[in-house]
Amino acid sequence: MAVRLPTLEQIDQLGAEFGLVLSSEEVAAFRQAFKGPLASYGRIEELVAPALAPVPPRSPGYRPAASENPYGAWYWKTNIKSGSEGLLSGKTVAIKDNICVAGVPMMNGSALLEGYVPEFDATVVTRILNAGGTIAGKAACEDLCFSGASHTCAGGVIRNPHNPAHSAGGSSGGSAALVASGEVPMALGGDQGGSIRTPSSWCGVYGLKPTWGLVPTTGSMPISYSVDHCGPICASVDDVARLLTVIAGHDGWDTRTIAARPGDYLSALTQPARGLRVGILHEGFGHAESDPDVNEKVRQAIAALGKVGVESAEISVPWHLDGPHVWSGIILEGAAEMMLKGYGVGNNVQGYYPVSMQEALARGMATRINDVSPTVKLVLMLGEYMHRHYHGRYHSKAQNLRGLLRHAYDDALEKFDVLAMPTIPFTATPIPPADAPLGTLIDTALNMQANTCSFDVSGHPAFTVPCGRVNGLPVGLMLVGRHFEEATLIRLALAIEAGGDGKLN
Repeated sequence: MAVRLPTLEQIDQLGAEFGLVLSSEEVAAFRQAFKGPLASYGRIEELVAPALAPVPPRSPGYRPAASENPYGAWYWKTNIKSGSEGLLSGKTVAIKDNICVAGVPMMNGSALLEGYVPEFDATVVTRILNAGGTIAGKAACEDLCFSGASHTCAGGVIRNPHNPAHSAGGSSGGSAALVASGEVPMALGGDQGGSIRTPSSWCGVYGLKPTWGLVPTTGSMPISYSVDHCGPICASVDDVARLLTVIAGHDGWDTRTIAARPGDYLSALTQPARGLRVGILHEGFGHAESDPDVNEKVRQAIAALGKVGVESAEISVPWHLDGPHVWSGIILEGAAEMMLKGYGVGNNVQGYYPVSMQEALARGMATRINDVSPTVKLVLMLGEYMHRHYHGRYHSKAQNLRGLLRHAYDDALEKFDVLAMPTIPFTATPIPPADAPLGTLIDTALNMQANTCSFDVSGHPAFTVPCGRVNGLPVGLMLVGRHFEEATLIRLALAIEAGGDGKLN
């Protein structure tokens, strides 16, 4: 499309919005000055931009009927293969619906994107197909991923297979529910505040948020550049190790992956946990909302590791209690900036920009903004309020504070190989009715992140492992390690799984 030269009236209005007082002569002069830069935009329109990896031929699949989708966990079903053989041969994988699969509709849980079909595969999708994996479909997720529970998806509520009246967790609830129900052994999730670990914990499966920058997010819809993560949700530790091996590593499009140091995750499956030291994070157990029975299940699982030679002791990291405040300062304005001004893509970062997604979200925001969930409305309004009235001060200070938070965990991890705590301080909550008060809908979507969100800020890898049940609902034990030491977490998780605490029969 051609970029049009603005009218005199438009330039005058633009100036007024910035508080500029322009004479008619100045307005005319600025209009003339626009012509040179706008000619560059015209040439940009003519040039051909590079694309991601070529897309093999495929069927687009279909949207499953309710009879095929008892937990509301699927958005779209497919059967996409590349014909390659590799580490994932024979494995089916569900892809969270904020990750693009070429030719397959994508909503990211939101009415704003309904009808959008990307023309490219995300890097992680290409890697899965090249490793012999089969893409079984798109897993439903929360509206623009702005919820830690599972009642804000535009396609309908996502239910917990252990008790369909309870939340599957969010925002990767569909991914976790599909793994928990046995429909797929592997899924991809995204995590900005706990969105891999929360649903994995509540659904009783294995979910790993990798170190920030280990797994590329090229071709995914983000929330906020500095806290975006992509990682595996699986039925076993072995499957986590396999999927992480395939998707981890530098991607030339994602500058976050420049420092990526993939480990030997498959070899970690053969290494005993004996000799590892576990720090039991004091502050992870003492929240006002902590369930004593959940705390006890987690402590029992840690104590049981002593049988295989794992040492454990209490450790205090007071910064852990301030982590959620730092996270709020970063993500609220970051998300509002990315959604309001970057239309789900952002700007000013080297990388691949999915233009078709950006344009689809812009159309949706112009026509269907009132159809978004209460949590999306809250984040957009609150983030923009802070930006306009405080000019980014708190976002900037929170970004500066993240170094102190990271160093606090790093100091603890000099004494211990792993930190441990409950993933979520309580088990899956009941799904609120659609006519619940607005405050209830918002609170139940955001009230579970006390232990998870800090590690999105610090970037440390965090792995939730099933460790039992309370009143029939799964409990997750979260293991946190040093940057790029996911292999250590896999060793310890395997010991828990082998001991039976991860088997929810």
